Amino acid sequence: MKTKQTAKAKAAAPDRAHALHLLRAMTRIRRLEEKCAELYSAMKIRGFLHLYDGEEAVAVGVLQALEPEDAVVATYREHAHALVRGVPPGSILAEMYGKQEGCSRGRGGSMHLFDAKTRFYGGNAIVGGGLPIAVGLALADKMQGRQRVTCCFFGEGAVAEGEFHESLNLAVLWGVPVLFVCENNLYAMGTAIQFEHAVTDIARKAACYNLPSAPVDGMDVLAVEAAAREAAAAIRAGGGPRFLECRTYRFRAHSMYDAELYRSKDEVRQWKKRCPIATFTQRMKRRGVLADADVKAIEADAAREIEEAVAFAEACTWEPPEDATRFVYSEGRMP
Repeated sequence: MKTKQTAKAKAAAPDRAHALHLLRAMTRIRRLEEKCAELYSAMKIRGFLHLYDGEEAVAVGVLQALEPEDAVVATYREHAHALVRGVPPGSILAEMYGKQEGCSRGRGGSMHLFDAKTRFYGGNAIVGGGLPIAVGLALADKMQGRQRVTCCFFGEGAVAEGEFHESLNLAVLWGVPVLFVCENNLYAMGTAIQFEHAVTDIARKAACYNLPSAPVDGMDVLAVEAAAREAAAAIRAGGGPRFLECRTYRFRAHSMYDAELYRSKDEVRQWKKRCPIATFTQRMKRRGVLADADVKAIEADAAREIEEAVAFAEACTWEPPEDATRFVYSEGRMP
């Protein structure tokens, strides 16, 4: 079995420009998610809302390895992936508000963000539902002779679904260019991983399909980036699919509806000591790459951007009732 191949990828020390970029990306995610929680409490956002606080290093690290022509398939906890991929925060918030200027015309909400311009294909509410979509996108690229990578994010809960096993098996048999990224945050909704999986080493499970697989510290953005770059390079070179298990932790409950009775507050506090933003900032300061002024500037820029996004969403328009049946059948490109 090809296990832990990518785990050997060495995280190179970033230069100042790249360190600023990584910190800015993670900070934007954290501030967006905090604002989403606030807006949900104010009943501006309705329906389900799944936040990404604590997992920022995974989305930011992995997406550094992708090119604009690559595709991204995500889960219902996808605000971060969309934001880093280039979907404007105003478009994201307008979608959550249900406004027609949202990236899915307000019809998808938090769990169904979609943006064709950035090749961001969801936002999938069905657990494991993105896996076969990713394999299909990658198969199309292979058949067309395009050197693209399709990156598929999913949680460890999806590993218990049939689509996981079917998709990995077909991806290897067909040699399609997919980067599978399991965001293992230890809890599938409210079920701890040891109560859901007899084998809790997810990378080992993937390796059973003769798929080069590796566990990665999902709280370390540099480790994630190094592993993702190595995996993506192997895929582009014709090496077939790759699998990363990013071991991370969500600081918030599964969703805003979740009473969070399945884990202790002390456990959450201990994990927060490994906050990917705080630990990265401290490392870069110790190395003399970043200074306090840099952090303050990034925080100020992020706060300004999110407030502008909220103002945009507030000013957006509701879809007229007479359009309720539009797009039931195809009518070409949406305006």
